[in-house]
Amino acid sequence: MLSDIYQDQQAPYQGLRLVQGDVGCGKTVVAMFAMLNAIESGAQAAIMAPTEILAKQHAETIGAWAEKIGVKSALLTSKIKGKKRAEILNDLRLGKIDILIGTHALFTDEVVFKDLAFIVVDEQHRFGVEQRLKLGQKGNGADIVVMTATPIPRTLVLTRYGDMDYSKIDELPKGRQGVETSVLPISKMEDVVRALKRKIDAGARAYWVCPLIEESAQTDLAAAVKRFEYLSDIFKDEVGLVHGQMSEAEKDAVMNRFQKGEIKILVATTVIEVGINVVEATVMIVEQAERFGLSQLHQLRGRVKRGFEKGNCLLLYGARLSQTAHERLNVMKTSEDGFLIAQKDLELRGGGEILGTKQSGFEEFKLARLEFHKDLLYTAYKDAQMILATDPSLSSERGQALRTLLYLFEKDKDFKTYKA
Repeated sequence: MLSDIYQDQQAPYQGLRLVQGDVGCGKTVVAMFAMLNAIESGAQAAIMAPTEILAKQHAETIGAWAEKIGVKSALLTSKIKGKKRAEILNDLRLGKIDILIGTHALFTDEVVFKDLAFIVVDEQHRFGVEQRLKLGQKGNGADIVVMTATPIPRTLVLTRYGDMDYSKIDELPKGRQGVETSVLPISKMEDVVRALKRKIDAGARAYWVCPLIEESAQTDLAAAVKRFEYLSDIFKDEVGLVHGQMSEAEKDAVMNRFQKGEIKILVATTVIEVGINVVEATVMIVEQAERFGLSQLHQLRGRVKRGFEKGNCLLLYGARLSQTAHERLNVMKTSEDGFLIAQKDLELRGGGEILGTKQSGFEEFKLARLEFHKDLLYTAYKDAQMILATDPSLSSERGQALRTLLYLFEKDKDFKTYKA
């Protein structure tokens, strides 16, 4: 794993690698070693997270490691303003900060690095293609590693095409157990609540995820607010509520109570999909699970496999399931392999544009189809590797022909790194 990234860092061209591994498998440790490798050469590194909760979690973990070895790290989010923000930006520009940890705030024009050589994008499926490219432009050909527990279909396609190298962490820390996943109709709600009460009485903590915050006349989705009220009638003050319309301070307050065990059930929207680390939480209930994508469901399930006690995930579905929804839920029930889940997601909803930025939908080819021409596409990938090794500036006769092809696909500007 690390040797792959080190090779990318030593290569003469920009590296782009997907690191896929389940929740809690050690992706952050891998990222830290890779960032230190860049810092040791005198350059800077950055790690970008999609939420403030996750960015703060990285700042605490990475900051503690960095401090012990004399490496300077800093956290930058949109909430950091005034004198403190100005100081961070100035230190970054002067090279006094080795590792910058942040959210979408890292995209802004005011964020200027002295020498950015390595970028980590955590939970990459939460960022748009243009956003990742914009951060990459802040460094001079900075190597990029994107990390996720479930690669989105578009990333899976890029991996197959060779635009993105791929490394997988396929082990969990010794003693870590999996999650037992069950699928039930929402009509069994009373049975689910009784089972949940037994778990809570035994000392467990649980997440209950709903797809909306408020009721809508156009949809039959259960609202998080309504479910919170329903469960509060049964479990009283042992229930908390978190959703995206709350302020960071409000979310932090509820999460702190959940982490301390003052709240036993956390009702939430998908705001808890990433960055929540409560090892005592071993139960995940997802309502209207057929409305969620496979990547989301796998990420949510990962919240209850951070400890060493076996987790339970219950997927509740509505009265009618389409064939596609049935297949999705069956995949979740039978597999915990994030890459296999992403492959199935690719089959079910497509992989987006290969030469564009659309994140999903079936690829728009005139002749080729991935499921039928994967062997031919692999041959093209190997050929591309050979070209990079023998003619990286595309100066040969064949290279000039490839430049013309890039022009026809309107991708010639993206090849500026290799121009002679």
